[in-house]
Amino acid sequence: MKFLGKFFLTLLLLILLALVVLYVLLQTQWGAGWFSRWVSDKTAWHLSLSKIEHDFSSPSHIILDDFSFGHDGQPAVLVAKRVDLGLALVQFSDPLHFNSIEVRDGEINLANQAPDTTLPIQANRLQLNNVRIENPHSALPMTAQRVNGGLLPWKPLPNDVLGSDAQFQISAGTLTLDGVPGNNVLLQGSIKQRRLVLSNIGADLARGSMTGNAERDALGNWKIDQLRLNDIRMQTHQSLSDFLNPLRAVPSVSINRLDMTDARLQGPDWAVTDLDLTLKNVTLRGDDWESDGGSLSMNAGNFINGGFELNDPIVNAEFSAQGIALTQFSSRWVNGVVRASGNWTRSDKRLTLDELAIAGLEYTLPQNWRERWQQTLPDWLDSVLITRATANRNLIIDINPAFPFQMTSLDGSANNLLLARQHQWGIWSGKASFNAAEATFNRTDLRHPSIALNANDQQIQVTELSAFNGSGLLEGSATVGQDAQRPLTLNLKGQAVPANVLGNWGWPTLQLSGNSNLQLQLKGSLNASAPLRPSVDGTLSVTTDAQAVQQTMRGGQVQ
Repeated sequence: MKFLGKFFLTLLLLILLALVVLYVLLQTQWGAGWFSRWVSDKTAWHLSLSKIEHDFSSPSHIILDDFSFGHDGQPAVLVAKRVDLGLALVQFSDPLHFNSIEVRDGEINLANQAPDTTLPIQANRLQLNNVRIENPHSALPMTAQRVNGGLLPWKPLPNDVLGSDAQFQISAGTLTLDGVPGNNVLLQGSIKQRRLVLSNIGADLARGSMTGNAERDALGNWKIDQLRLNDIRMQTHQSLSDFLNPLRAVPSVSINRLDMTDARLQGPDWAVTDLDLTLKNVTLRGDDWESDGGSLSMNAGNFINGGFELNDPIVNAEFSAQGIALTQFSSRWVNGVVRASGNWTRSDKRLTLDELAIAGLEYTLPQNWRERWQQTLPDWLDSVLITRATANRNLIIDINPAFPFQMTSLDGSANNLLLARQHQWGIWSGKASFNAAEATFNRTDLRHPSIALNANDQQIQVTELSAFNGSGLLEGSATVGQDAQRPLTLNLKGQAVPANVLGNWGWPTLQLSGNSNLQLQLKGSLNASAPLRPSVDGTLSVTTDAQAVQQTMRGGQVQ
């Protein structure tokens, strides 16, 4: 019995001695290298250490120096100057579940993590101190530097390094999210069953500041409870459409309240300055939206999109399930003023402007304005109805070399004017009248030109058409059909007008001079897909003091 006692005592002492030797060896460079090679050989991960430290003053902590960890044959996912592992009783059943993990002076690069894999370690608490984080392949690519903070508990999942149930508080010196950089970033929140709750967001963004709170559910839908942006100064290489793409890329963004004050945003061909905006109770879904009791209040110094520029625009609107009530729109535009109010209804996708006022414009039409007029409107806009419109002291110019024109001091009014129907621009119904102080149509000067028209489903009827030319007067009437061929009839007479007044408008030059009385009757087709001249048939009678001429035109040619 004494022999057995001495044997077991000796065996126990040898085991203790082996443990002491192993303990000492593991804290040497050789021991750290051996342990690194053993983990790398026995698992699908590679591990590199320069030293393993343990201090009996903190018996539950193991320090790993110059730590590097990642997939075999791939760059490291985690590199750190020091990793502090806090041990826990749970490790007897789950050796890779630590009480705490502290990463100090390192980098976490999730681009090096293989898809559909998860890190093999867990912790009741993950602590980061001065860490750089790279996550370029997520839905919102992110780079963060000088990250400090904690996450508890930390149980990473495949394709979700934060896990499914945790609380966190993280600060970063700099953070770039989807190409947008921020400084002094603070994030507080939690994750619950893949639902991300950001209870506190704060950052210095684009020389301004951002504060708020928001959440994202497991399906990727965002809900912004409150977000405030102050003094933002942002420049981007993206077009306006690309800049707004992140809002369309997620399933939905629900905004309870968004405030933006004194913002300046600029892209390659667009800009907005001195923007103040408040948006409430609106949900964005791709290119659509929904709301019940929402509102928009916005004003800016300038808004530029390509060649389109508004100065001092003001917009106030209310949103509902039925559509949008535009309570106020006003802006300075091309040296004039535009004001409007009305509504857009979702059921019929109609924009109704109860009032439209345009004054003092100096507007040059784009050279492709005819092509734009013939383009199909987007799906959300089926028709445009102007209940009442007025125009005062406007200058309209067309520099198209084929037929340039200009109208000076253009005034006008319209009632119940249907300008678009079934996604197509036109004059489909209503009444309108316009007059100008002076006008030039293809180098022919006119004084006090005037036009009045009314339209219905069958035709546009020009009931008044008049202008002074030379020492005489031109008067006429016309009709334009509403079918695809756009049949045109025109009756025009002139008294004491130049004999060749029609020469610049397409009628061949007459061998006449001086003033004349003329009578023109013409029929043709304004079909958008075919030229006008081949469709024109008409007769012209011109009488001067010296002689009279009558001509007939067929297919655009004088017989």
